[in-house]
This record gives sequence, C-alpha cells and structure tokens, in this order.
Amino acid sequence: MCRLFPQPLFWVVVLALAGGSSGCSRNDKNSASSGETAGASSNEKRHPLTGRVVAVLKERGALLVDHDEIPGYMARMTMEFFVNSGDLALATEGAVLRAELVEEEGGRFSLEKVWFEDPLAQAAVAEAAGSLRQDTAIRGRSAYREVGENLPDFALFNQEGSVVSAAKFRGKQIMLNFIFSRCPVATMCPASTLKMMETQAKAKAAGVTNLELISITLDPDYDTPGVLKSYAQDRGIDTGNFSFLTGPERAIKDLLTQFGVLTEATRDESILKHTLATLLINEQGKIIWRADGSGWLPSEFVEKMKR
Repeated sequence: MCRLFPQPLFWVVVLALAGGSSGCSRNDKNSASSGETAGASSNEKRHPLTGRVVAVLKERGALLVDHDEIPGYMARMTMEFFVNSGDLALATEGAVLRAELVEEEGGRFSLEKVWFEDPLAQAAVAEAAGSLRQDTAIRGRSAYREVGENLPDFALFNQEGSVVSAAKFRGKQIMLNFIFSRCPVATMCPASTLKMMETQAKAKAAGVTNLELISITLDPDYDTPGVLKSYAQDRGIDTGNFSFLTGPERAIKDLLTQFGVLTEATRDESILKHTLATLLINEQGKIIWRADGSGWLPSEFVEKMKR
C-alpha cells in the first residue's frame, strides 16, 4: 500500500496574490517566468479587466486593448498594457480577454492573469472538471490512485492555450509531475523541471520515441497559459513533447487528490506548502512507477521506459 503523503511538507515561498511581478516585458527581471520574487509596492493597484485586443505591439512587449469600464476606477478606453512574453506570443488582434490590471508605482500599467476567451474550449474544460469532481467524490477515501491504477480523465489548457485531454496521450508513455512557476526553492519545482528536461534528453538519446512529459501547475490562479509559455521559453524547454497544463482550480485540486500530492496555502496566500511526486504512466494509461520528492534520477525513469 502506498502512503498518501509519502514525504514531509516543505515550505515554499510564493508571491502574495495581491503583489506579484509586473509581468510587463520579456526582459523584466521580476517576471513570473524568471522564478524571482518581489514584494508588492504599497502604491500598487489591481483591478479585474475585460476587453478586446486592438493591436499586438511586439516591439514594445505590450498589447493595445479596448477595455471595458472599471467602475470607480477607469472609464472605457483604449490603452497600452505591458504583458509577459508568453501572453504577447499568444495574443492576436481581436481576441477577447480577461485579466488583472496592475497599476504600478510611477503610473506603469501591465496585465497579469491574462486569459484569452474561447467559450467552446472553456466549456469543454468545465465539463471535464465536473466529471473529474464527480469521479473524485465517488472514489471517496479511495480517491488516491495507487501504482497499477489508471490515469484519471481530465482536460486542461496547455501553454499554447489549447485544450489537452488525457485521451490525447493514450498510446504514449507519460511522465507527469506538479510544479508552479513562482516556486523559488531550488530543490523543489526548479529541480523537478530540470530533471524532467534531463529525462527528456536522455530518453531521446536512448531511442524512446513515444514519450510525453506533463507538468501540471499547483498555482492555477496565477499560472495562465501565457505564464507557462514564458516559463518554458525562458528555460529553453523543448515543448514538442512537453506540456505545461493549467485550468480550473477545482480540477487541479481533484488531480492533486487523485495523485496524492498535498498543497496548503497560508491565509494571505504568501506561502505554499506542497509535496512532490513524479509518475510514469504506460501506453494503456496505467500508472507503473512513482517517485516522491526531487531525489529521483532521470536514468531510472528512462530505463523503465525502455523496458
């Protein structure tokens, strides 16, 4: 019988949601994708924003947005907002978006938590999240999936903003873990990502051609597709067979429960405690190996892939 939480919890510092990095350009040293932390300015203001992209200003690292009125703060107008490199890459003229407007000290405006609206895709992910929630509830105390059980069904968004379902990976070997972009502890998420990258390279060198790597965010409120795209770009990750996934918090929580990964945030959401787990799933969707913590060796996974 596997233990549900087979390693001690670690304290992992994240940015308070009320004060994150500016995300204003690809060169911003405090961008979420860089993994650095920054304190919130006392003069920083945040507001929910909806609108439509008028132009993508790539040379400025910004979007020109016709945004709706923000009651009590700003009338409807068209203005420029800085965004991270991932959001800039995903943006298209005419796209409808929702985001968090950040007015930084000095009057600089940027957008964080950017989602480009796609009603059909969002409906598909929401439907899958509902089914996953029902599955978790039905499984009850047996929700945790042991080695030998099947991968649960799910549908999330990848770093391109596309819907990715578990069924897409059927017939592939899957290496799966959970991370989040703002994790600053070198031995936690950063180490896990580096080992996933090393495994990807070793598997390719060993002639393993049917491998898909998946990292699901622990912080879906902040880790939008654009943030995850920046995270992969900044690390030079080959996303040809490496997907970074995000989606509704309820779906993420159910996956954490079913994979036996624990997270706990403080009330002000400035600290996140979590365990680490990396799983190998075979072509039939069965979990065949699990490594807890970040001490596992890429060569061990590759040997099991080559079996």
